[in-house]
Parts: sequence; structure tokens; C-alpha cells
Amino acid sequence: MNWKNFIKRTLTGVLFVAVLVGGLLYSAATYTLLFALITGLAVWEFGTLINQSGRAVVNRPICGLGGVYLFLAVTGFSENMFGGEVFVPYLLILIYLLVAELYLRRPNPMNNWAYTMMSQLYVALPFALLSVLYFYPVQVMQGGAFTVAVTPVLPLSVFIFLWASDSGAYLVGSLIGKHRLFERISPKKSWEGSIGGGVLALLAAWALWYFFPIVTLWQWMGMALVVVVFGTWGDLVESLLKRQLGIKDSGNILPGHGGILDRFDSAMLAIPAVVVYLYTLSMLL
Repeated sequence: MNWKNFIKRTLTGVLFVAVLVGGLLYSAATYTLLFALITGLAVWEFGTLINQSGRAVVNRPICGLGGVYLFLAVTGFSENMFGGEVFVPYLLILIYLLVAELYLRRPNPMNNWAYTMMSQLYVALPFALLSVLYFYPVQVMQGGAFTVAVTPVLPLSVFIFLWASDSGAYLVGSLIGKHRLFERISPKKSWEGSIGGGVLALLAAWALWYFFPIVTLWQWMGMALVVVVFGTWGDLVESLLKRQLGIKDSGNILPGHGGILDRFDSAMLAIPAVVVYLYTLSMLL
């Protein structure tokens, strides 16, 4: 074992989790600042990968600006600070990115458009939807009685389920994993590992329900399963993207862990899926 690399990876992982959890739980301001920064870095990283691949040209400054603005706009809208008009500047950014290609006379304008829009749909939008979870009204205990409020535990739970799923999948997959889950894209993933990850995520759901009964036990468990399934797909989507680009890591900003996209790949699909799950529950119940 390369102990130097192991220590570097461990320290980076601990610091990453501490910053993420601290930013989410401390205040709405720290959450907003942290994830606005993460959104901008993630969009920039995606644009860098595409530009270096030679497949297309992505305007990283404008795409990064658009991604950060979308996050801030959804945050303000979800917090009822602004109305729908807050999205008008973002629409203007999208229009600019489309129209600018008419005048730049670059080769492969269709590819440029496709990857530019992907930077917003695949990268920026999921982070923006995290604010929908952050400001989603749930029942919390205050003064001995339940009242409707918002809690950062809801978005944090998505990451807890992802971490539990990854840990369970690694442990069980390493011990008894034999049947490949998606060998064409990720040869190391197994059905046994995925099931182990799902079980550990369900245990995490039970713990969250015990300490934070903001939704019922079955709703917590349903959310955990949604995160496990869509988180796995999110991981596979990024793996396919990296295979197509011929790279191992999306970046090196996190020593021993790769880039921003490597750390949030599972969340890219898990966050939108949880938003759909919660709003579906609200319509059915």
C-alpha cells in the first residue's frame, strides 16, 4: 500500500466532508456561498475537459457565470426572496450562448451548442435543485410541537445516503462481489456491492428518521432507495463521459480524489430524483 497516497486521500476526504457538512448546517449564507463556488468550479471543470478533448469549444467564463447565476436564482426563488423574474438574466445568458455561435465561425457548432447546454443541464441544474431541497418545507419539532419549517438535514441526507451507499458497495463488493453490474462502463461495480450499499443506505435512513422525524420512516427509506438507484446511474453517466473523453479523473483540485465532478458525480442524478420524489409524495399524500 502507498501510505503517502492513502494519508493524502484520507485527509482530503475528511476535510471535504467537514467543509460540506459545515457549510450545509451552519447557515443558509454559508450553504449559498459554498455551493455557488462548487457550481462555478464544476461548470468550469466540465468546460475544461471538453475544450481539452478537442470535441467542441465551451465558453467557460459565460457558462460558469450562467451556472452560478442559476444556482443563486433558484436559491432566492426557493427562499421566496424573488419571483419568477429572477430567471430572466439566466435566459439571456442561454440566448447569448446560442446566438454567439452564429458569429464565431467555429467548426462543429452543433457540438459546441450541445456541450454548452450540457454544462447547464448536467452540471449546473442539479446543484441549483439542491436549494429546492434546502428550502423544502417539512414538519419539525419546535417548542414541544410540530411546525412547518425548512431544515438543512434534507439536502444533507442525500449526501449521507450516497456516502453510505458507496461505503457499503465497496465493502460488500470487495468481499463477495462476483456479478458485474455494468461491466461495459464500470468493470469494478457488482450487483452484490450495490445491494450492500442499498442496505447500508436504508440503515442510514432509519438513523435519520430516529433523530430527525421530519418525514415518516417509509418516506426516509424511499428517499434512500431513490438516492441509491439514481446515484449509481449518476456514477455510471460520469464514467461513460470520462471513457468517451479518454481520461481517468475529471481534475486534480482534490488531492487523491480527482476533480469536483468526480466527487459529485452520483449527486448529479440523485438530487433531481429526490426533488421529483418529494414533490410526487406531496401530490399523492
